Amino acid sequence: MQITAKDVANLRELTGAGMMDCKKALTDADGDINKAVELLRERGISKAAKKEGRIAAEGVIGAYVAGNVGVLLEINCESDFVSKGEVFHNLVQTVAKVVAENLPKDVEALNACKCEGGTVAEYITNQTVVIGEKISIRRFEICKTNGKIETYIHMGGKIGVMVEAVDFVDGTDVLHDVALQIAANNPTYVDASQVPADVIEKEKEIMLVQMQNDEKNKNKPKEILEKIVLGKVGKFYEENCLVDQPFVKDDSKKVKEVIGNKFKVKHFVRWVMGEGLEKRNEDFAAEVAKQSK
Repeated sequence: MQITAKDVANLRELTGAGMMDCKKALTDADGDINKAVELLRERGISKAAKKEGRIAAEGVIGAYVAGNVGVLLEINCESDFVSKGEVFHNLVQTVAKVVAENLPKDVEALNACKCEGGTVAEYITNQTVVIGEKISIRRFEICKTNGKIETYIHMGGKIGVMVEAVDFVDGTDVLHDVALQIAANNPTYVDASQVPADVIEKEKEIMLVQMQNDEKNKNKPKEILEKIVLGKVGKFYEENCLVDQPFVKDDSKKVKEVIGNKFKVKHFVRWVMGEGLEKRNEDFAAEVAKQSK
């Protein structure tokens, strides 16, 4: 019996199994879709579909750099135990490499890219069966530059940083330290020029109101308060702008002093794994106890 592409697509929709697994099951079942579903269940392949509704709020941020292309990628799973495993980390690296080689515009486009003899979507589905948890690609960022890219992954993938440096003359070690700085101190901007004017104006308004509500300062003339506010704006830059922050390895220096004329930081990304995702309420022990009943 001839197996059509539509038959394979229908079976994939029902089971969540990979294309080649669906095609083989249909062939073995002589085109009987119900029998094919049963075969996939017997082979443990359709289990992936059952995991689609589960929460994947653990995971790993991975990084991959090839030449002038850098990638930061977050893939989620269900448990911290799985996220620490070598199999899952290899999966993240495999997909990150696909991103760097294909430069997809979004996760949907990434899922259609070739990977391990099929597509990324099929690879993820197959790995879901192997690992036994729901796996989902959450996000990725690509940096393509004529400069230099540095990445830093902290705590096994809990924090990920990617930095783009231009006008690079020297200082590979310094650039790595800058990535560490970003991971540790979480700046929002590279320098003051990147801070939107409306953000500064809003900060000034808040600071002025704070001063006016302060018993020590509320009776001072407004022009004096405004000067104090200007000093506080400098503190805002120091806290939020990378190059104005005290250097983590020597707080007697600013980051910009450490960089000097070695390079310019053009852009950076800092992610925390799972930020904004819903977490499961039950812990691992409770889940094991529930499943054993």
